[in-house]
Amino acid sequence: MVRVFARVSAMLVGSILLGIGINGFLVPHHLLDGGIIGLALILHYYFDFNAGLWSALLSIPLIIYAWVKDKKQFHGSVYGMIVTAIFIDLLAPYHFSLPIGISAVLGGAICGIGVGIMLRYKTSTGGTDLIAYFISKATALNIGLLIAIMDVLIVLIGFQTLGLQSVVFSTITILTAGVLASLCYERFPE
Repeated sequence: MVRVFARVSAMLVGSILLGIGINGFLVPHHLLDGGIIGLALILHYYFDFNAGLWSALLSIPLIIYAWVKDKKQFHGSVYGMIVTAIFIDLLAPYHFSLPIGISAVLGGAICGIGVGIMLRYKTSTGGTDLIAYFISKATALNIGLLIAIMDVLIVLIGFQTLGLQSVVFSTITILTAGVLASLCYERFPE
């Protein structure tokens, strides 16, 4: 019962942190997070789609893969995906007016801590975090490094849309998020 409570708490806290990090710090400057959420943000900036809803829809193939490979991770991922999507869209109206550099670092830190907490308790947003989890589990590669690599690729996809300034600061966001996700996942006791 304690494990279930800890897992649900990690999912809620992580999802809220992601909603705050994305909406409060990244969206005001058209910065990207990486992975599936980054793709959803590109759709948001281009077409004004709800980023949370689209992050969930784009995660469906990964969730199906988790169902096949690791049922325990599937349950945490499907619920994590839904809760994260809800908080991203619920917190969409809330933005902070800070300089772009501060927003990039704080947004990355808050998102990274959220993702790291979720991964630590075998839950995730269902996006590329889930891919990183499976690769990390099968190899000796660091999960934070894997997330950062995938996220930088997503930011490069956004270059045409958002321009060089956004790419540079989004990269800072992603590197910050990767370091803090790794620290939360690997260093802190459960």
